[in-house]
Amino acid sequence: MEYSGSSSKFYATGEEYFEDTLLETKLKMSPDSFFQVNKYLTEQLYNKAVKLCHLTGKETVFDLYCGAGTITAALSKGAEKVIGVEIVPSAVRSAKYSLERAGITNAEIYEGASEVVAPKLIEEGEKADVVVVDPPRKGCGEELLSAIAEMKPERIVYVSCDVATLARDAKYLSEHGYKVEKAYPFDMFPFTHHVETVALLTKLKESDSITVELNLDELEVTAPEMKATYGQIKEYVLNKYDFKVSSLNIAQVKQECGIIERENYNKPSDDYKQPNCPKHKADAIKEALEHFRMI
Repeated sequence: MEYSGSSSKFYATGEEYFEDTLLETKLKMSPDSFFQVNKYLTEQLYNKAVKLCHLTGKETVFDLYCGAGTITAALSKGAEKVIGVEIVPSAVRSAKYSLERAGITNAEIYEGASEVVAPKLIEEGEKADVVVVDPPRKGCGEELLSAIAEMKPERIVYVSCDVATLARDAKYLSEHGYKVEKAYPFDMFPFTHHVETVALLTKLKESDSITVELNLDELEVTAPEMKATYGQIKEYVLNKYDFKVSSLNIAQVKQECGIIERENYNKPSDDYKQPNCPKHKADAIKEALEHFRMI
């Protein structure tokens, strides 16, 4: 095998491809194809990703940044259709070869950047029920996240090698109709700070939120009246001055202060002469109104 650089050539011996079995699928990979080095945890990682998809056999799944098709092959066993996208040509060839050799006919691989190919597929009418992304350390491009959010899949399973970019992309998706349901860390590289994470994001449903509209005019409640009840004002005066005030006293002071009272409330009647509120009680009630920011 010959490699050429800008100023020199060097040669390497050995096979152009190597083979391995992962999740019961034989894979053929080139040296420049992405492949996890911790095989034991890789199988647990990918199994968790597939389980989080909750496939029933009726779904179309996008497997973006699919590499040599490892997860694509596993997804094909539970989905109706799987579309993989990968930018590395040799990885695409490896994925197609492995899928064909395994007899998998419900999966296809597209070559190109996921940020470019996936939005184009969506524009052409392809729609996924579930999206799996396994991006490089830089995370997903915003144009891809935007296209996914606009497509509105029920679930997004995010495989990440950098929790910082996972958090950034999850924040974007949470602002566009999704919520993080679960996240599982995998210590793929013991004694280092690196960790792989699988996160499940689900689409928010209308039942997850409610809209409440209040019309204060219909409720016949003014803003000051909403701040404190007659009972709270009475309690304030009693606790601070150790004497009681009546609802009539409070209504008189509120009227004096320009606080509009509802009809049928405890305001003085025009047909019956009510005794005026004593000054010491009026002063205490005004203090209470100030305390509750009603005046």
